[in-house]
Amino acid sequence: MHSAPLPDDIEWRVEPGHLPYPDALNDMEARAAAIVASEARERVWLIEHPPLYTAGTSADSSELLDSRFPVYDAGRGGRYTYHGPGQRVGYLNIDLGKRGKDIRNFVHNLEGWVIDTLADFGVAARRAEGRIGIWTDDLDGREAKIGAIGVRVRRWVTLHGFSVNIDPDLSHFSGIVPCGISEYPVTSLKALGKTASMADFDEALRAHFPAFIARLRRCPDNQCSSA
Repeated sequence: MHSAPLPDDIEWRVEPGHLPYPDALNDMEARAAAIVASEARERVWLIEHPPLYTAGTSADSSELLDSRFPVYDAGRGGRYTYHGPGQRVGYLNIDLGKRGKDIRNFVHNLEGWVIDTLADFGVAARRAEGRIGIWTDDLDGREAKIGAIGVRVRRWVTLHGFSVNIDPDLSHFSGIVPCGISEYPVTSLKALGKTASMADFDEALRAHFPAFIARLRRCPDNQCSSA
């Protein structure tokens, strides 16, 4: 697999080690403000966090079952999510002001980017009607969640993004009701019998990124969602 060239106006950054969540959140928000002020490039930032839970704006405290790890207010949409080692988290600071001003288009194509990337590893991932996230079938034939999507848009610049389970400790998800959905399990590339490394997955993400960014287009004047 060969990495396609990236647009000159977008930085691609892979963070070494396990970055504390508050550090990532502060940096992401500062970057978004700098993009609004035309003082920085857009960015894709790939991270692993130490074990933690994040609470979105719709989080219900009853869905925090065991606060064994730190819990942070994320400021994004959605409910509780787990992040930890072995999970690839992608934070996107993308300027929709010049790439469509269409939030639904952005989220739809963000899902598609992750789905296309997983296909490179033989995972038939998909969207599920009425359920946010990235879904597939586990080895027992059950529908299972392999990735989460959560975004915020401020002055048309995106924050947060996606997470995909490469090889995390899946028992860590038991401390929450992931994204408010209790009736379906979570899975990972490793649990599906795939031996991809984090670097392998990053390379596939990068290869599919130009197609993703090219799909972010301006919507008709009277049909744009608001930010």
